[in-house]
Amino acid sequence: MTQIVVTGAAGFIGSNLVRGLNVRGFSDIIAVDDLSEGEKFRNLADLQISDYIDADRFYELFARGSFGQVDAVFHEGACSDTMQTNGKYMMENNYATSVRLFQACQQWRTRLLYASSAATYGDSDTFVPEPAFERPLNVYGYSKLLFDQRVRRECGTDFASLRTGKMSQVVGFRYFNVYGAREQHKGRMASVAFHQFNQLRAEGKVALFGAYGGYGAGEQMRDFVYVDDVVAVNLWFLEHPGVSGIFNLGTGRAQAFNDVAGSVINATRRLQGEAELTLDAMQAAALIEYRPFPAELRGKYQCYTQADLSSLRAVGCDHAFADVQTGVHAYASLTAARR
Repeated sequence: MTQIVVTGAAGFIGSNLVRGLNVRGFSDIIAVDDLSEGEKFRNLADLQISDYIDADRFYELFARGSFGQVDAVFHEGACSDTMQTNGKYMMENNYATSVRLFQACQQWRTRLLYASSAATYGDSDTFVPEPAFERPLNVYGYSKLLFDQRVRRECGTDFASLRTGKMSQVVGFRYFNVYGAREQHKGRMASVAFHQFNQLRAEGKVALFGAYGGYGAGEQMRDFVYVDDVVAVNLWFLEHPGVSGIFNLGTGRAQAFNDVAGSVINATRRLQGEAELTLDAMQAAALIEYRPFPAELRGKYQCYTQADLSSLRAVGCDHAFADVQTGVHAYASLTAARR
């Protein structure tokens, strides 16, 4: 039986990966996480795993070979708080831990599929996974970039060492703005869609940033990607062990924050049996409120992101990504059904 490890398994993307693996018939899954925040257990309660290991113990045990033959590790465990300023903590948690895991995976011939981030691009206006376009704006982005750089050095130019069979598969995914089920524990780092659903329920409106960075109110644009699509691409690479590299994982389509807000409002109205509205009608009805751009984010905020999917398509992954309207409606329907 194939044995798989998912680090950060009780987190947002990690728990969705465990669910996706279960759907595909995998249940011999070692879940690794830190449940100091005990409520995260809810993300695992309806899933099938073979064991749970605390993150403080796992990495040393795995390096010693304590789990026998592990086919693949999905490494989602990290601090994803882009506002975290403790660089020492961030580099130990995101970079040094990932390096130790990478080395152990190569020692035991275990495939490694890991979470990188679009934060590696920072203030770049080109989103191609190449060094010329990597300009992180915070220590979180830098911690992810440094590990990507380490992987590139270890694996050789264009990951040539992996194609020769000298090393096991290594895949880094630069996640763009992911949203979807099982993110309720993330607090301020949960997706825009999550916060807007809750704000609409509590206040009867959603709030967006006003004009900033040359963009009008609510018109800053991001590549918003539904978590089910993220899982599908991860599992495509599990099914293609001969493919390695660092890839963008977004839709390849930038959409305005106004699109997200409109989708949240209309998805909620649809579930309540009400007619959908245009953006102009939402604004006229004060369902969207624009607030001044926060001073603490000036110079640290990506006003535009859009994944270049050329590398992903070049290796044969032709997954079709949901747009915001489709993904947000699916998210809303699932959330309503779980209540």
